[in-house]
Amino acid sequence: MILEVAMLDVIPGRTAAFEAAFDQAQHIISGMAGYRSHQLQRCLEQPDRYLLLVEWDTLEDHTVRFRGSAAYQQWRALLHHFYDPLPTVEHFEQVF
Repeated sequence: MILEVAMLDVIPGRTAAFEAAFDQAQHIISGMAGYRSHQLQRCLEQPDRYLLLVEWDTLEDHTVRFRGSAAYQQWRALLHHFYDPLPTVEHFEQVF
C-alpha cells in the first residue's frame, strides 16, 4: 500500500467552492484501479489549507494509471484552479 500525501493551499475565499468541487471529484478518484481510500482534512490553524491522503495499491496506480487517464483530466479541471501554489505531492510506504 502506498500513501499519497498532498498539502492543498486553497485561494482564500474559495474554500466553500473547493469543497463542493471536491465532493464531485472524489467520485472520480474512487473509481480508479488501485484506489483504496481517501481523506480530505481541513487545517484548524489555517482554514484555507487542506491535507489530502489517498491510499493506492501501488505507486504506479497513482503516478501512471490515474495521472495518465482521462479521469485525471476531469479531476484536474474540477480542482486545480483552486490551488495557490500548486501542491507538492509525495508518496509514502509504511515502515512499522
